[in-house]
Amino acid sequence: MSEHRRKPPQSQGGGRAAARRGAQQPPYGRRAAPQRTANRSSAGPMGEESYGGRAEARRASQRAAGGGGRRRAVPSHEGGGRAAGRRAAARDPQQRRFIDYPRAGKFGLRRWVPSFKQVLGAGICFFGVMVALAGVALALVSKPNVNEAAKAESNVYYWSDGTRITATGGDVNRQIVPITEIPVSMQSAVIAAENETFEDDSGVDPKGIARAVFNMARGGDTQSGSTITQQYVKNAMLSQEQTLTRKVKELFISIKVGATEEKDDILAGYLNTAYYGRGAYGIQAAAQAYFGKNCDRLNPSESAFLSAVLNGPNLYDPAGGIGDNATKELNLQRATDRWSWTLDREVKIGKMSAAERAKYTKFPKTIDPNLAKGLSGQTGYLVETAQKYVIKQTDLNADDLSKGGYQIHTTFDKTKTKALETSVNASRKVYLDSKKREKDKFVQFGGASVDPRSGKIVALYGGEGYDQNHFNNNADTSGVPVGSTWKPYVLAAAMKYGTYKSDGEGISPQSKYNGNDKVVIKDRNGQPIPGPGGEPFRQKNEGDKRWGYITLEKAMEQSINSPFAQLGVDVGLGNVKEIAMGTGILEETMDRLNVSYSLGTSTPSAIRMADSYGTFATSGVHVEPYSVTKVEKEGQELKGFEPPKSKQALDNNVANNVTKVLQNVIKNGTAQKARALNRFAAGKTGTTDENKSAWFVGYTKQLSTSIAMFRTDPESKKLLSMNGTGGFDSIHGGAIPTEIWTDYMRAALKGQPDKPFPAAEPIGDKVDQDGAPSPTPTAPSQSPSATPSVTPSRTPGGGKPSTSPSPSDTCGVFDPQCQTDGGTSDGGTTTGSDGGSTASSSPSEPGGGNGNGGNGNGGLFGGPTSREE
Repeated sequence: MSEHRRKPPQSQGGGRAAARRGAQQPPYGRRAAPQRTANRSSAGPMGEESYGGRAEARRASQRAAGGGGRRRAVPSHEGGGRAAGRRAAARDPQQRRFIDYPRAGKFGLRRWVPSFKQVLGAGICFFGVMVALAGVALALVSKPNVNEAAKAESNVYYWSDGTRITATGGDVNRQIVPITEIPVSMQSAVIAAENETFEDDSGVDPKGIARAVFNMARGGDTQSGSTITQQYVKNAMLSQEQTLTRKVKELFISIKVGATEEKDDILAGYLNTAYYGRGAYGIQAAAQAYFGKNCDRLNPSESAFLSAVLNGPNLYDPAGGIGDNATKELNLQRATDRWSWTLDREVKIGKMSAAERAKYTKFPKTIDPNLAKGLSGQTGYLVETAQKYVIKQTDLNADDLSKGGYQIHTTFDKTKTKALETSVNASRKVYLDSKKREKDKFVQFGGASVDPRSGKIVALYGGEGYDQNHFNNNADTSGVPVGSTWKPYVLAAAMKYGTYKSDGEGISPQSKYNGNDKVVIKDRNGQPIPGPGGEPFRQKNEGDKRWGYITLEKAMEQSINSPFAQLGVDVGLGNVKEIAMGTGILEETMDRLNVSYSLGTSTPSAIRMADSYGTFATSGVHVEPYSVTKVEKEGQELKGFEPPKSKQALDNNVANNVTKVLQNVIKNGTAQKARALNRFAAGKTGTTDENKSAWFVGYTKQLSTSIAMFRTDPESKKLLSMNGTGGFDSIHGGAIPTEIWTDYMRAALKGQPDKPFPAAEPIGDKVDQDGAPSPTPTAPSQSPSATPSVTPSRTPGGGKPSTSPSPSDTCGVFDPQCQTDGGTSDGGTTTGSDGGSTASSSPSEPGGGNGNGGNGNGGLFGGPTSREE
């Protein structure tokens, strides 16, 4: 290959150094030798080449570039000078760089000023790199899980018809609802007010993001993301801090969410996580907080208001907020303006017609914030009752429930619950005036209503309400003695087990027992049962009327104590207890087995009494009471809430005969006020010692209801006497409690058929108490008032009746049954006793008491005994 075609060595750079190196390079080929000699001749003392300034350097560079090979003539326009040097450098591959910066051939400041091409290229490269990095970031970023706080919900309680009772528990007041339950009007209002491009955008608004980033970077006012997607990401997936880092995270996650999630899911997520004020998180809680309704019932006007509240709850709640700039007046004006603007925006973007908009000219009325707290009236007691049942049926505890997130469906009937509360309040208004009478203070009521066929608790009355500082649930309180409402269990035990005289065969309610006042109660051996002072125990009735030997049916009708005190001993108090427990009475609420046990010293709750009497209504079939039908958590239904199974607790005919006797109590006895119901009904009144409590428990085929009335000391919680309450000498179970029961049952059963009870077949033999006179066919019958007072023979075999001694001859000094006035009458013109010597105790202390029969010592009267045989 010819020498002139060989390439010269690559340039090592430009400038003076390049010129020097070019001058030092030996020429290729033979023709270069003289040139090398000439070059060396110009070397300095150290063998280095020296030049006479810039011009010499340029000439040396030109000579080096033209050395070797054939020389071509250099045109005159390529003569020396700076331009020639630049052209030479450009032609020389050794002088070229990928990025010509600092710029070759430029000197001074111009070397450092980039060219237009360089600026444009750099911009394109930067943009490309940013796009690439964004792509990588989007590919690598993962959509975070929704924060636990954003998913936190309250426990939501529902009526039996599926409508909402209240929401409580949990760290936040929130109930997450699907998009299908959020009205279109609410969706449209939020889109119109906050993000009209929501349905089409990618999840972010670049202009909005740039504006927010700029403001935060310069220390100005912080701004949130402008799109609904960004708001959802912030609420559900990120913290609420306003920082540049959080904003960048929000940007990338929002793009990811916008690309991977459905718009409906994003919108529902935003509306369920946003804060609306009044402690309400999410649209469902907000609808309840401001309008007292479920969100699916919101109208367009209410929806527009709630979308306005999202702009700043403290400044848009018409009830006012915190701070001088959040008064009611200012907030109402702001809310009204924003509400009107939102409706107009909906028309503008096509979400609402002008004709529809014209309907909403009046600002929607919101409820008082205090009413939105959810536990006023009976609500607190309903929630408490349901919570107890949930804990009983599952392995959940109170702490688990307090975390929220459960949907609890109850058996409570909204209409019946309201009717029961109305009935109690009506009687309270008519009869009680605490400002006028001291004895009207501290009077309380409790009540419950149960479907006897299923065991469902359909209504209850627990008190005046949590909002009235009454936190004790009187419907589920043990501690109030039930008095003579206990007597049906004694009669049922006699019909099933008989007495010690009937050899285990049940006896008839037509059997006769001594109904006189202060009759000595004897054990099965015919020996008097000793009282606290050692003297024979005498049972006191309401009055001193001489009833003589009367049938058990008549004794029940008039609520006479002495026959049932003796019958309980004859049947065996253990058998009475077994009957009561079989019908649903809890053992822990029962008093000790003593003579007074048969007269109602036990303290079951109103719920348990209503359920227990329901066993008589269903011919002996018992179903445990329950208050919850279903519990859900995160869409999953919890186990353990199947309806309780029924069981045959009593023989059909035993239950039917009890019902027949209790029907007579309403027809002819102490509960005649209940006749106003004008339906087939049965029930029993009850009043306790010193008039400390009064009850009525009654039932129809469809409903069993109990009503309790009592007074308690607010400090000690002990029961107080109701003598003088309401301006009456005494309060009886057949008065105010029966009146409330009748009024409620009339409303609760409205529109339902009047169903008769099954007919009762004759049951058992007539087995009279020892000492009862034998019937004489030829002798004319005598009225009870003409029957001489007699006491039973001391021997089981009976004997001639003897005249009852006077109280002064028989009552011991320490015999409380003779010293106190004892029982009380059950209203009307009757003189029957409803409790006599029953003991009373504090509602917070079940069972017992320290009165006549609660805590005495020894024998059947005071100490606990085994089942009587």
